[in-house]
Amino acid sequence: MATEEGIVTAVTSTTAWVKTNRSSGCKHCSARHSCQPQDNQETVVEVENPVNARVGDRILLNVETAALLKASFLIYVFPILCMIAGAGLGQGAGVVAGLNPAWTSPVGAVIFFVGALFFMKSKGNRLAQSAAYRPKIVRILTPATPSGELLSC
Repeated sequence: MATEEGIVTAVTSTTAWVKTNRSSGCKHCSARHSCQPQDNQETVVEVENPVNARVGDRILLNVETAALLKASFLIYVFPILCMIAGAGLGQGAGVVAGLNPAWTSPVGAVIFFVGALFFMKSKGNRLAQSAAYRPKIVRILTPATPSGELLSC
């Protein structure tokens, strides 16, 4: 389970917007530059709010490890596997059709890669609707005062 601390900045009926600081794990992530501008160390994410956190609460949120691994596979490994399969099928089709496999192999790779992108977009939209793939607040660490300020310990 991947956990992170944050502060609730806005609340809707079932979700909350949480501001988190980049963790040490972000330094090693290859997508770290696309999350927020490089000099901004804070990220705002929408999370499920089953504990009824309020604006200003310092909270602990998590994402299930299995969901994180499945999503990572879909984003990073699946397109590469599709390209390899497309290149192999393109080369085989080129040989059977009497065409130059040096041309049909990359064409097959590109076709399968584009197909993988469409599949990933469709699957990603379906996974986004699943509660297992959304981060959720698991505990309120420090409740906010009625004025919205954090209580000091």
